[in-house]
Amino acid sequence: MKHLMAAALAALLMTPLARAEDLKLAVTTSFHNSGLADVLLPEIKADTGINVQLLVVGTGQALRLGEAGDVDAILVHAKAAEEAFVAGGNGTHRREIMYNDFVVVGPSDDPAGAANAAMATDALGAIAAVEAPFVSRGDDSGTHKKELSLWAAADVNPEGEWYRAVGAGMGAALNTAAGMNAYILADRASWLNFGNKGDLALLFAGDPVLFNQYAFLPVNPQKHAHVKADLAVELEEWLTSARAAELIDGYRVAGEQLFTFNAKPNS
Repeated sequence: MKHLMAAALAALLMTPLARAEDLKLAVTTSFHNSGLADVLLPEIKADTGINVQLLVVGTGQALRLGEAGDVDAILVHAKAAEEAFVAGGNGTHRREIMYNDFVVVGPSDDPAGAANAAMATDALGAIAAVEAPFVSRGDDSGTHKKELSLWAAADVNPEGEWYRAVGAGMGAALNTAAGMNAYILADRASWLNFGNKGDLALLFAGDPVLFNQYAFLPVNPQKHAHVKADLAVELEEWLTSARAAELIDGYRVAGEQLFTFNAKPNS
């Protein structure tokens, strides 16, 4: 009996669950608000033994955490900033994982007529033209970066009482927009998973410029020797696996798919 118990204990110690190693992953508030993390993290731990500890911040702050070596890896959605992060030696590489899209949300009666716009810049231009209330994340997140690029493309400098930058995550910004019955740029996943919609509705989507790619960036161990580079590699392998594709593509809210897996095999 003792030999059987010893063998069972040895087998248990060899399973991934017995490792229970922690990895710090900085993620965007939009990813967290989507609810997908609640699906993926238990499966990651079950398959690999890695306990992913999320630091939920905007993309800009996530990149700064990586630069400081305060996290082991990053999952964000602002390609230009990510490429600069890697070029600066802060990350080993950038690996695309999944995408969704940004959408313009606003009052269901749509006083600016944003729903009639041909392009996203037209939708924002129409909102600015009538100075309809607009809530901005204002937090240097990927969503905020996209919003600012759209204003610039529309040749609009958003300022005045109608434009409110809240300096908050996606969920908090959506709550503010619902309370003000205001327009807002959101990612589709956060919008679909948002419970306090009030009188808001999805008004504009489909412009290719609203494409929203999420990518995984391991922090460079040559710059920060203490980061858990081996666990980051293992997590990346899982996030680009067939199992991850099944879970990401299968995640739905109210019957709608929130993300599309598009990770490519390593060349």
